[in-house]
Amino acid sequence: MTVADFVVVANRLPVDRVEAPDGGEEWRTSPGGLVAALEPMMRSAHGAWVGWAGQPDVELAPFEIGGIDLIPVPLSAQEVAEYYEGFANDTIWPLYHDVIAPPQFHREWWEAYVTVNRRFAEAAASAAAPDGTVWVHDYQLQLVPQMLRELRPDVTIGYFHHIPFPAHGLYAQLPWRDQVLRGLLGADVIGFQRAQDATYFLTAVRRRLRYEVKGSAVSVPGDDGATRTAIARAFPISIDTAPYLELAARPDVRARAAEIRASLGNPDRILLGVDRLDYTKGIRHRVKAYGELLAEGRLDVENVTFVQVASPSRERVDAYVHLRDEIELAVGRINGDHDTMGHTAIRYLHQGFPREEMVALYLAADVMLVTALRDGMNLVAKEYIATRSDNRGVLVLSEFTGAADELRQAVLVNPHDIEGLKEAIMTAVEMPVKEQSRRMRALRRRVLDNDVAAWSSAFLRALDEVHPH
Repeated sequence: MTVADFVVVANRLPVDRVEAPDGGEEWRTSPGGLVAALEPMMRSAHGAWVGWAGQPDVELAPFEIGGIDLIPVPLSAQEVAEYYEGFANDTIWPLYHDVIAPPQFHREWWEAYVTVNRRFAEAAASAAAPDGTVWVHDYQLQLVPQMLRELRPDVTIGYFHHIPFPAHGLYAQLPWRDQVLRGLLGADVIGFQRAQDATYFLTAVRRRLRYEVKGSAVSVPGDDGATRTAIARAFPISIDTAPYLELAARPDVRARAAEIRASLGNPDRILLGVDRLDYTKGIRHRVKAYGELLAEGRLDVENVTFVQVASPSRERVDAYVHLRDEIELAVGRINGDHDTMGHTAIRYLHQGFPREEMVALYLAADVMLVTALRDGMNLVAKEYIATRSDNRGVLVLSEFTGAADELRQAVLVNPHDIEGLKEAIMTAVEMPVKEQSRRMRALRRRVLDNDVAAWSSAFLRALDEVHPH
C-alpha cells in the first residue's frame, strides 16, 4: 500500500459514483470547498484521502483520481444506521446545535461510533508516511485523533470541527463527554469556526478533565508522565471564490438569472433562502415572518416573491420528516391565502440544484436570507456575496452563524425574534442602492481576501508551528 506525507481523514471520500456514458459506473470529484482547498497540497505533497465511499456493505480497494490516492473505509448498513445516522446525526448534531431538537443517547450507537472511529484511525495510520501529517475533519470522527496518536506517535495530527461546539451546560449532557474530549485532544491543533467554540471546548477540558489550560494551549498528560501541548483556536472556513466569480460573469448564467426573474413575474424584490432541510436552519421562522409581513400588508405578492430552496437531507431521521411536513404545511397556507393568478408568495423547492443554477439564483435575488438558529459557519452567505460583482443585494444574517463574526456589514438578526426578523426583512427590501453598495463592497472584500485557500494555509501553518518538521 502506498504511503503519503499528507493524509486527510473525513467521513466521506471526495468523490461520487456516477453512471458513465457507456452505462457503467465511474467516480467523479465532489464539488466541495474542502476538496478545492486541499487539492493543490494533496497533489504537491503526494496526498491520500481516507473516507467512506458512500455505499454500505461495499469493500473497495484504494484507487487514485487526479493525483490523489483515495483509501475507502467500509461501513456496514448497520454501522451507517448506528454510527452515522444514529450517533453522529441524532446525538452529536442536535446536542452541538444548542439542543434545537432533543439528542438521543443510545449505548449501542456509541459503541458503533467507537468501532468506526477506530477503523478510520487504523486506515490513516497505515496511509501516513513516517513523520507525516494527518488532518482529521469533523464531528463524525472526534475519537480519531487520540486513536491515531496511540498507533502513530510520530505523525503530526490536526483536527477541524466544522459545526458549533456547545456551551458546557449542554455538552455535559453527553454520557461519553470525557472520552470525546480526550479523543479531540489527541490532535496537535484543534480548529473551530468561531472563537466562542474554542472557548467552550477549552472550558469543558478545564472543568471535566482538569488539564492545565493557558490561553489556547492545553497541557495534555501522556501515559509516560510527559506532557505535550495541544492548541485549540478559531480558523473560520471559507469558500473557493474562483468558480463563483467565473460563473457570475458568464453571459449564459446572467441570462438564466433574468429568466428566473421573468418566470416569477418580474417582481420588484426577490427574497432567497438556500438551505439543507434541517431544523438548525431556521426555515420555519423565516417562512412565519414573511407570512406575517404579507398578512399585515407590509409586503405584497405583486411586488415581492420569496424563493426557498430546501435541499433534501437525512430523510431517514424522524425529526427531518416532521420538519418537512411542518414547513410544507406553512408554505401551502401562506400561498393559499396570498397567491394571485400571476404571482406566488413562496416558491418552495425541495430539491438540490447544480452550481450554475445556484449562481443564477444568487444573481436573481435582491435579498439573501440566512437566518439559521445555529450554524458552524454557513457558506451560502459567502457564496451569495462572491457572486455580487455589481455590489448590489442585501444579506440578512443570523447572529448565531459563524459567518456573523466576519460579515458585520450584513443586516444581523436574532432569528428567534420574529418581530426583529420582520424588521430586518423590511430593512433589506427597502435599502437604498447606495447603502447596498457600501455594505456589499465591504462584504466582498472580506470574502475575497479570506478564501478557502487562506483558511487551509492558516491551519497548516499553525500545525507546523506546534510540530515543526
